[in-house]
Amino acid sequence: MMRSPVFIFLFSIFIYSCQNDLKKESASNKENNISKNAIQARELLDTGDKFLALQKFDSAFHYHNRSKILYELEKDSASVTYNLIQMAHSQQTSGDYVGSEKNLIEALSFTELNSTYKSAAYNLLGISSKELFNYEDALYYYNKAKTETNDSIGRITFENNIATVYIKMKKYDSSIKILESILKSSYLNTNNKRKARVLDNLGYCYFKTKRNSEGLQLMTKSLFIRKSNTDFYGSIESNLHLAEYYQGINPKYAKTYAKEAYITATKLNSIDERLRSLSFLISNNSEKSTTNYALDYIRLNDSIIKVRNNARDQFIKIKYDSDQNREENLNLKTQKAENALLLEQQKNRNLLLYLAVGIIIMISVFVYNYLVAKNKREKIKTSYNTEIRIAKKLHDELANDVYHTMAFAETQDLSTTQNKEILLTNLDTIYSRTRNISRENSTIETGTLFVSHLKEMMSGFITDKVNVLTNGMDSIDWLTLESNKKIIIYRVIQELLVNMKKHSQCSLVVLTLKQNGNKLQIDYTDNGVGATLEQLNSKNGLQNIENRIEAIKGIITFDTKSSKGFKVQFIIPI
Repeated sequence: MMRSPVFIFLFSIFIYSCQNDLKKESASNKENNISKNAIQARELLDTGDKFLALQKFDSAFHYHNRSKILYELEKDSASVTYNLIQMAHSQQTSGDYVGSEKNLIEALSFTELNSTYKSAAYNLLGISSKELFNYEDALYYYNKAKTETNDSIGRITFENNIATVYIKMKKYDSSIKILESILKSSYLNTNNKRKARVLDNLGYCYFKTKRNSEGLQLMTKSLFIRKSNTDFYGSIESNLHLAEYYQGINPKYAKTYAKEAYITATKLNSIDERLRSLSFLISNNSEKSTTNYALDYIRLNDSIIKVRNNARDQFIKIKYDSDQNREENLNLKTQKAENALLLEQQKNRNLLLYLAVGIIIMISVFVYNYLVAKNKREKIKTSYNTEIRIAKKLHDELANDVYHTMAFAETQDLSTTQNKEILLTNLDTIYSRTRNISRENSTIETGTLFVSHLKEMMSGFITDKVNVLTNGMDSIDWLTLESNKKIIIYRVIQELLVNMKKHSQCSLVVLTLKQNGNKLQIDYTDNGVGATLEQLNSKNGLQNIENRIEAIKGIITFDTKSSKGFKVQFIIPI
């Protein structure tokens, strides 16, 4: 099946240019140690080109498709693109315009595509769109093809294609403007076939815009040039245009031109043009031979539909077989295009979902490991600090007392009642301090006994000189409070009381607890000497209190007015 001479001319230029590029690349590859796949891919590509030149389109498609698959393995995008364009050409020439468009769009997806490939791909898309009567799309693609080429002859070809689309759309004035501009170009003088086509199209547009004499002159001149240059295919279009021109003026002339177009199209096996000629003869003939024309038209039309359907099916089969998914793809072939699109969208969504899940899992593992490592470091640090604190307490609070008690026992007469009482008192003091250190670092009950243990701890700081009072402790709903927050409250109160015992010199401590909605407020007050901001910063115990409260997103406030005792307020979210 044949296409227009302009298309064949443009595609021959494209093939020549691309083959030169690939030959240069092949020569370069021979110097480098290329893989077996690349060598086989090149052989398949050359075989496909040979079959394409012989117009054996199914064989050409088969070899180009196999070459494309191997080049994909080699990640040779230029050769993949070349094969896709050749496959699209085979499909388009056989009437499979939809399949052709799919391969061309895939070819254009390669961002590094050179201008020669882009120009050829856009031109083929323009032809497919025109044949499918999508004229606006055809104009868009032809214009894209024009912008991608710097070749003057190529640009003229694309402009002529654009003018042809305007003729199909019956926008003859737009077509005339383009064709008149092309006719002024000196490049037309180098090729009579191109010039004849422009003259024929321009003459047809003149005829359609009531400029009959000018139109007839140009169409007649075009037919003369085409016959003189043995452009038999081009003469078909000229004869059909002239037949239409004489249709209402001289039916006899119209029939003569239409018959000549039909005879030439039959000799060249140009099916589309043969159908157009028959359609004209049927519509404009009252003789008995009209029946024969009609029968020829029906038979020929049925034949071309069958051939094109078979060609399209053959291309699909070749593609599916090469992907080794014959059974699955044969089933998919029976589905509608909408279902295929939905499946593709679902696949993309699944891939995105898998990717998102994978990222979330990796982030979760990383965060988990980070938190475990951090928690482990904090536990080690806490354990170390606890050991240091216990060692310091043992040294500061017990070592001297034990030493003095031992010295007293060694130097005094323990048989006397008075000395025995002193020794027992010293031992009781040592025991009490040991018990307090143990309580400060023991595990904390966070269940129903939390309040009683907290009160017991606080009572340990009550002496003859110091009284500790609480207000509102029993009004708090402790069961709703998290265990870690109970532990922090316990330790904070404990450290405040330890700090009071060491530094405050007070006689009264008051702890007030209030629950305001989802917040717990605790106010500590004593009537001791207080502390300035500098003193607070120098005390590690108070720094520990601040760190604990901030760890559970609480707020702590210190009152630094030293003359009015020491006050602390902290608020904890429940």
